[in-house]
Amino acid sequence: MDLGTPIAIGNTAKVYLYKDKIFKIFKANLPKTESHYEAEKQRLAFSHGLNVPEVIDVTVIDGQQAIIMEYIKGRTIGDIVSQNMDQTEYYMNISIEVQQKIHAVDVDSLERMFDKLQRQIAAAAHLEERQKSFLIDKMASITYQNRLCHGDFHFLNLILSDSGLVTIIDWVDSSAGDIRADIYRTYLLYSQLSKELAEMYLRLYLKKSDLSKEEIFQWAPIIAGARLSENVTSETTERLLKIINDQYPL
Repeated sequence: MDLGTPIAIGNTAKVYLYKDKIFKIFKANLPKTESHYEAEKQRLAFSHGLNVPEVIDVTVIDGQQAIIMEYIKGRTIGDIVSQNMDQTEYYMNISIEVQQKIHAVDVDSLERMFDKLQRQIAAAAHLEERQKSFLIDKMASITYQNRLCHGDFHFLNLILSDSGLVTIIDWVDSSAGDIRADIYRTYLLYSQLSKELAEMYLRLYLKKSDLSKEEIFQWAPIIAGARLSENVTSETTERLLKIINDQYPL
């Protein structure tokens, strides 16, 4: 099946626009349950009334797992902001309102954030066993309500449609967990690009909530430790280790 040229390429899949539908074709080395796993997460978010592309089908195309979903016509907020830097704060406020709608959803029928982060920390090659134990024990000591967390929330995963609605895409990293961890994860992703952008995000989120910076930053070494296992080329091991070591008792 010739889907043409990908409109996006990620770590796990290539994305195509074909006949006004989105085709997400997964890499062959992934578990055979990967497409169903991601589709169920997206369907769950959709079922709670969030603006999420509707999953049309989960299938196999030319021997590879695929999700076929609704095509949302528009541009990512990341693309819009890159061409309108003076409007960054305006769009940041919009994005935070969207993230808070996600965080308002109580959810139990989803992978626990604790299990996901524990697995990632255990797989982080750059951490010593005692550091892994410290991070997992620290995570276990934090109490919270399980809420829906996107896990990869940033401008590039938000599409502003022609109708003015903001649609949230890429739900593969979502989990049921502490919204403060999800907020720190977004802060960490923004700080990788720009300290000013990350601080703007944090300032505006705190203004719109009753949370404190200290509550959010208690998750800093845990989220940094989990990110070490992702092997993202745009991230640096040294930066993540510094975040961990700032709180790790020597």
